[in-house]
Amino acid sequence: MSFFNKALASIGIGSATVDTMLEKSTYQAGEVMRGEIVVQGGNVEQQVDTIFLSVNTTYIRESNDHKYTEVVALQKVKVTEPFVIAAGEKKVIPFSLTLPFETPITAGKTQVWIQTGLDIKNAVDPHDKDYIRVQPTELAEHILDAINGLGFRLREAECEQAPARFRGYYPFIQEFEYVPTGQFRGHLDELEIVFLSQTNHSVELLMQIDRKVKGIGSFFSEALDMDESNVRTTITIQDLPTIQAKLQQIISKHL
Repeated sequence: MSFFNKALASIGIGSATVDTMLEKSTYQAGEVMRGEIVVQGGNVEQQVDTIFLSVNTTYIRESNDHKYTEVVALQKVKVTEPFVIAAGEKKVIPFSLTLPFETPITAGKTQVWIQTGLDIKNAVDPHDKDYIRVQPTELAEHILDAINGLGFRLREAECEQAPARFRGYYPFIQEFEYVPTGQFRGHLDELEIVFLSQTNHSVELLMQIDRKVKGIGSFFSEALDMDESNVRTTITIQDLPTIQAKLQQIISKHL
């Protein structure tokens, strides 16, 4: 009977299972996540070479006029050394994992999840997938609130393949696309912002200011991207009282 149980476990039937229990489902970028990994033994004893945790998201990559959805691991960590899980045994393994500052905010089509996997030789590797909601850092939240306060409405938020000049630790950037509804309506077609890098104390922000052009030269201006200005600026916690005024000044300067 043991032989048949082992054979079945090798194809995932009656094998060990894994379930990750997070303290909560909503986190802030840069926050420490804590929880427990519950490994439940199957019908036979099995050798677990390792347990890994990864923070995953997706981004859009364009190639030859086609769009592809790619999965990227923002962080992947090894949780345990090799161990044996007996038939029917239950192991509970606590863990902590820092969510990278570059973790995209849950907005628009963006999704983030925690992937847990057991590496078991000669068997189908069990895994678990837990979606989480990611909120912006305090500073990033103030910036987004300031953009809204200037009369911009979020149209789309999506992770896209990063141009080489803006690529950091990861192959993507999260782009927030806004349309003007207030004082800049009639002056701008759209405003796009990207958080290029973040810490607890500062944010490097990229703003693409897309002006509304009129007249006979508008077609040529748009074709040559002359209607767009790319502005990089750093905002720190010292700027908190004046963030909205600072962003308004930058945008107005490039009308």
